[in-house]
Amino acid sequence: MKRIIITIDGPAGSGKSTLAAWIARKYGYVNIETGAMYRALAFKALETGIGLDDSGALQELAQRSRIELQPRPEGSRVLLDGEDVTDRIRRQDVTDAASRVSVHSPVREWMVGSQREMGIGGGVVMEGRDIGTKVFPQAEVKIFLDADPEVRGSRRFLQNPEASPHEKSVLAELHERDRRDRTRSVSPLVPAADAVIIDSTHMTLEQVMERVGKIVESKIGTGHQEIGKSGHREIGTSG
Repeated sequence: MKRIIITIDGPAGSGKSTLAAWIARKYGYVNIETGAMYRALAFKALETGIGLDDSGALQELAQRSRIELQPRPEGSRVLLDGEDVTDRIRRQDVTDAASRVSVHSPVREWMVGSQREMGIGGGVVMEGRDIGTKVFPQAEVKIFLDADPEVRGSRRFLQNPEASPHEKSVLAELHERDRRDRTRSVSPLVPAADAVIIDSTHMTLEQVMERVGKIVESKIGTGHQEIGKSGHREIGTSG
């Protein structure tokens, strides 16, 4: 069975992580959550007192950091310099910091190189914001998953209501992330020219999965063997 590269791009709250994890489980692929890499670097910047607007210092920090993603059925385990930071990097302060860190050109270029090393052998589902346009423009399957901002904000709030007590504040933060992602000078959030754009505003998760499953199977052929969890492969970056 052909082992292809599958990319899933889209704005915050569009359901990329959920979809990527499902595809990885269904086809025995490795799920590479690139957003976790930016979160890990942002967390290290916060811990070491490096300014989130200091592009040069952030690049140096990235080059001397080791970020590892260990695929699991429930989501990637994230190691930063050997320490498990999986839960810590999901907190709101790191989420906000990651959005600021990701706009810097030197940081994104370093991340792109690392992500290419991770997925070059195929058999991966890589999700983020510039995977189909920048990291793997040659990917066999490219999905751009989107939804109305209000729907995405509501979904994000319902997933983790403890992170913010007010749904309106979640929506405001999402709008700001959208603005930064879509207007940054390097690798702005746009669909690849050959991506399949799926607007899930009025779709259930099951409907999205069904449509994407058909797209994937048209590339790898039917007769795949479903397994209970992604094949374990430890993947990391180091500088």
